[in-house]
Amino acid sequence: MASPRNPARPISPHLTAWKWGVHMTVSILHRVTGDGMATVGAILLVWWLAALAGGKESYAAFTDLFTYSTGALNAVGYVIGVGLTLSFFQHMASGIRHFVMDTGAGYELKRNRVGAWATIIVSITLTALFWAYLMGGK
Repeated sequence: MASPRNPARPISPHLTAWKWGVHMTVSILHRVTGDGMATVGAILLVWWLAALAGGKESYAAFTDLFTYSTGALNAVGYVIGVGLTLSFFQHMASGIRHFVMDTGAGYELKRNRVGAWATIIVSITLTALFWAYLMGGK
């Protein structure tokens, strides 16, 4: 049985004692993007398989949502696509940052902050370049 808390023992500072930094944001984003890609990716895979099994009309409805059809953009499909792409590049850049930190480098405060900002900048830049390339032919 757990004993009551001893008032002489220090309490863990948790988030209230720390100044919020970009490195904390990037760490949380790494978890959120990984979970988000897995969840949204699984839903889209099941939806795609169901549309494929549902016949020609069902599959056409699915592909119309995610393709440039009849000369008009479908905003829902592009929001999902850009969101997944940004999540992928953010998760990848953060993973590379963690890989570098696993070697023992990048723990100095300034270098850690620069590395965290670099993951955000790189992910936004790669997402913009990726979608500029995809939309270049349209």
